Amino acid sequence: MRGFALAIAAVLAAMTVVPASAGAAAACAPVDWGSGLKTVFNGGGGTVTDIRSGQHECFDRLVIDTHQADGSYYVTYTDEVTHVGSGKPVPLRGGAKLLVVAYSPSYDENFDPTYQPANPAEVVDVTGYQTFRQVAWAGSWEGTTDLGLGVRARLPFRVLTLTDRIVVDVAHQW
Repeated sequence: MRGFALAIAAVLAAMTVVPASAGAAAACAPVDWGSGLKTVFNGGGGTVTDIRSGQHECFDRLVIDTHQADGSYYVTYTDEVTHVGSGKPVPLRGGAKLLVVAYSPSYDENFDPTYQPANPAEVVDVTGYQTFRQVAWAGSWEGTTDLGLGVRARLPFRVLTLTDRIVVDVAHQW
């Protein structure tokens, strides 16, 4: 009888174990950020001094350092990202394209650069990211800095302003 009780206990224990990956996916859902245009304009200003990225459990993150307390931005999915000034297409990998505009130039009042990507086609290395496929430079002109963000698919995203930076998070799933 004791062996039968142990067998039943083992079966019940096995049925209640949830794989770690299932728990992580459940913790990320539901994402209610949406995929529509997100924009805030507080008058612009500051200057872009760095662009970086990071991976999180539920999303990939792009950070634009602007040195403006309450950054202004315009972020939307688009069929094509184009270079400011010329209008030439910015090639992007991925199933969807986000246009990311910071209302902060990457040059100072003397038009000296405050930020220049070493490789405009690969502003930051997003190799191995779950959602991001490419971050490309689209230019800085007339008080803005524009980027193309290639993502795996049209996924929900949010935009935050933190002290001196604009943050774009794109979810790994709906």
